Amino acid sequence: MAKLGFLGLGLMGYPMAEHLLDAGHEVALWSHTASKAQKLAEHANGTFCETPKQVGEFAECVFLCVGDSAMSESVLTGENGVIEGVSADNVIADCSTISPYTARKLAAAFEAKGAWYLDAPCTGSTPGARGGTLTFMVGGPKDIYDRVMPWFQAMGKNFYYCGGQGMGLHAKLSQNLVLANMLQGFVEGMVLATKAGVKPELMFEILDNSAAKAGLISFKAPQIFKRNFEAAFPLKWMKKDVSLMLESGREMGVPLPGTALVHEMFAAGVASGHGDEDIAAAIKIFEKWAGVEVKGEGV
Repeated sequence: MAKLGFLGLGLMGYPMAEHLLDAGHEVALWSHTASKAQKLAEHANGTFCETPKQVGEFAECVFLCVGDSAMSESVLTGENGVIEGVSADNVIADCSTISPYTARKLAAAFEAKGAWYLDAPCTGSTPGARGGTLTFMVGGPKDIYDRVMPWFQAMGKNFYYCGGQGMGLHAKLSQNLVLANMLQGFVEGMVLATKAGVKPELMFEILDNSAAKAGLISFKAPQIFKRNFEAAFPLKWMKKDVSLMLESGREMGVPLPGTALVHEMFAAGVASGHGDEDIAAAIKIFEKWAGVEVKGEGV
């Protein structure tokens, strides 16, 4: 069994780290909220750490799943960061969705210390993290990817090596671009149908038996009908991801006009107080404008 580390024990990180512990690995744990790390460290194989540096000193491979680029930089290369404790030839596997530019900068910093960095964002939201069925898209040296793959397998089901540094993130952002634009079309369509008098359950059945059928719709429609917006993937983080998509598009000269509009709509949702709710809460802005509520019968 390996000596691993995990930084960031939020909606995704906590169950991911738990799977590593259940697989029998020794896992050093750190979270901005220390009580989360202390609780998980009660597991027989868990070790509570007060700083990311201590995790770096302990682990041959450090995983992390944090909210944004600034958080990744802070815990990895900031004061008392992992880089201050990491040993040569050890690996950092960053499962956060951050800027590809930031990932390349972090990779260079760790390579200067003789260590390795993989960008390894994942998809599957909270249910995938809890079930150990996440999909990982990985960028970085192929031999390092092959070395750490057995440890990833405790947390996921599908694994894609995407190429050099930053390529895992480019794949993840492209996947989320399709998801975000699909969500936008879905919430607009459901509000339009409801305003016209079509029952939401009927509209969903029509969509589910047409070319518009999609896993996203099948997953989110029942939540909306029940008015359950508990976050599996918070809207504020999808808005952040859309910002990264637009940033990448500008860097590469790729126009993303539809995605730019989606960003503004999600930003409106966050500004209206729905940032910590699930991405399905994006519908609330359109419901307010249209003066209807998309809910199931009996709710």
